[in-house]
Amino acid sequence: MLKAFCRQVIPVLLGLVISINHTVSATDKTQANILVLGDSLSGAYGIDRDQGWVSLLQQQLSRKGYDYRVINASVSGDTTRTALSRLEPALRTHQPAIVIVALGGNDGLRGLAFSEIQSSLASIIERSQQANARVLLAGVRLPPNYGAAYNARFAAVYRELAQRYAVSLVPQILDQVADNPGLMQSDGIHPTADAQSRIMHNVWDKLAPMLKPDR
Repeated sequence: MLKAFCRQVIPVLLGLVISINHTVSATDKTQANILVLGDSLSGAYGIDRDQGWVSLLQQQLSRKGYDYRVINASVSGDTTRTALSRLEPALRTHQPAIVIVALGGNDGLRGLAFSEIQSSLASIIERSQQANARVLLAGVRLPPNYGAAYNARFAAVYRELAQRYAVSLVPQILDQVADNPGLMQSDGIHPTADAQSRIMHNVWDKLAPMLKPDR
């Protein structure tokens, strides 16, 4: 009688324990955040926001099975300095695992000193790392009329910062886009909707190695 009871009850109890363990594991998993700190190039200027590369990045993460939520904190017209001023609240609110920094274009268009651009970007990286976030830095290039020498010095700012802080670098976020007039809006500065997939993949190539597969 006792043996028969055990044969009936023990499998049920084991099933309950396994079910509880699965429930706890699923509950313990938390979605990590990716914060995009950028300007109009990341803010889908001139196109629907859902068409922007940041929205496409969220779709890419879902397709690849990564449990990350992308938060677009980009503001059109932002310089590195203004973005720095609003970074701390964003870090506190979203506690991102990764911060994608895609800034500097407006600084360059306004002719701000390289030293100021570099200092602000450095502070953004430092504060993000202090908040236990990994940083992906995205470089930008100014229109050709600014001259090859100016653009070369501008690009060097990003390379130097990436090396100093050991962060991943997208050398040129508009690679294969800026040189194609068909992928740029009439202002020659902002990419079209058709260009957004290319931009997303430029970022993805450097972001993917930073992601945790279990997410």
